[in-house]
Amino acid sequence: MQSTDYRRISDILRHGAAQRPDAPALVDDGRTWSYAQLAAVADTHAALLRELGVRPGDRVMLVAENCVVQVALLFAAAAIDAWSVIVNARLSEGELETIRTHSGARRVLYVTGNSPDAARHAARAGALPCAGVDGVLAGGLDTACVPEPIEAGADQVAALMYTTGTTGQPKGVMLSHAGLLFVAATSSRLRGLTPQDRAWGGLPVSHVYGLTSVLLGTLYAGACLQLAPRFDAGALLASIRAGELTIVQGVPAMYARLLAIMEKADTPLASRLRFCYAGGSPLDPSLKRAAEAMFGLPLHNGYGLTEGGPTVSQTRLDTPRTDTSVGLPIPGVEVRIVARDGLDVAPGETGELWTRSPGRMRGYYRDPAATAAALQPGGWLATGDLARQDPDGALFLLGRTRELIIRSGFNVYPLEVETALNAHPAVVQSAVVGRPLPAAEEEVVAFVEAHGVDEAALQAWLLPRLAPYKRPARIVFMDALPAAPSGKILKSRLPYVIPAQAGTQVSIIGVASSSRNRGR
Repeated sequence: MQSTDYRRISDILRHGAAQRPDAPALVDDGRTWSYAQLAAVADTHAALLRELGVRPGDRVMLVAENCVVQVALLFAAAAIDAWSVIVNARLSEGELETIRTHSGARRVLYVTGNSPDAARHAARAGALPCAGVDGVLAGGLDTACVPEPIEAGADQVAALMYTTGTTGQPKGVMLSHAGLLFVAATSSRLRGLTPQDRAWGGLPVSHVYGLTSVLLGTLYAGACLQLAPRFDAGALLASIRAGELTIVQGVPAMYARLLAIMEKADTPLASRLRFCYAGGSPLDPSLKRAAEAMFGLPLHNGYGLTEGGPTVSQTRLDTPRTDTSVGLPIPGVEVRIVARDGLDVAPGETGELWTRSPGRMRGYYRDPAATAAALQPGGWLATGDLARQDPDGALFLLGRTRELIIRSGFNVYPLEVETALNAHPAVVQSAVVGRPLPAAEEEVVAFVEAHGVDEAALQAWLLPRLAPYKRPARIVFMDALPAAPSGKILKSRLPYVIPAQAGTQVSIIGVASSSRNRGR
């Protein structure tokens, strides 16, 4: 089967089983599954979905953490033309109910074999075990569910991915088989993947980065993916040291955790790694340099968003960069930098990034107003991200349009302040937001995860590095910044109650209230 014959993401697995049936596809909890074995399990689960009353065009919600059963259910749903609503079992009961109600899922399936959280959700929902299939519990049948229309071509919707939302209300992003296949194929080529590679699969499959570039991209190349239900820095480091991995992809916070462990290690890091990559959130220069020294490899960088399917740009294997550019648009993707009036900015200036790509979403499910705001004439997607483009085509991100802080009439980009803070050796990571003040003013507030440093020392550190209007009015220390299962910092969950005493350590005691500064 040629790649051009693919109409469904399940064709990736079908092709692998036909061409290299005995080759390793997944490693899960110490067991290796070949492509033929994984295809057989997917067929079994497709039969299960039909028995449970799931029809083409129905939404089936998968509550799970990374495991072979979750992957098999994803491919099974694709094979019968159901839409997968993939959610992480670590979400709260309220979050799951919001997604279930909005998606109108025909069935909710809980994969409990490796997830105590999924088991708790299943128990609360009164879900029942599925006969003949271990570790899968099914919620009741939603008889009110109306199937969506089916398209014969690859433009059929494959997955409904819910974003963390810039307004606190998640939106369902409709991603097509064609879009997911485009990103899988392109990601595979840009990483230079071969069947001999083994990639780390600790990014949640419930996140678009983990689904497309990591899972689908790895299997598209006929390579092997080593699954992990959650990020465990010690376990990942052990796998790297043991020579089990050749590819590592993650978010910047993951590399920060690995570096924290390595600082206490007595021996250098030896490995078989040939490629490491950061995405999902901004990469600061000091972390990039430290990670490259740790691995002895370039740390590649890239940019994407759920609505883009996700990948928009990436640094290239043959031309690694020393800066923190998110690289060139990937082949097949076009970009524009647009001013508020909808016209392109002058070369090198900052504006909103627009993209046009085969991976672009079909729209937001049941939200025509939000879809109309994001999808522009001519096939363009307004990303809501601020960027500039160098003459060589390289993109640089400056933050979200909604996160832009206006202080004393000047624009403050949170990423610039975070980069300066993160360069301090005692800072693990930081998040900067704007707080509303009277007369349409804002102040800059920084939330910092750090060790052995106080606010006065950090303010002194920033003094020669930032203009006065960019320096935080307050620096709030936290034991840990709130993060999604993918590791991405959730600015919408930062505390809004700030201690009166400067430098006081706080926990998450509220949610940031400024509508201008919602996390994505």
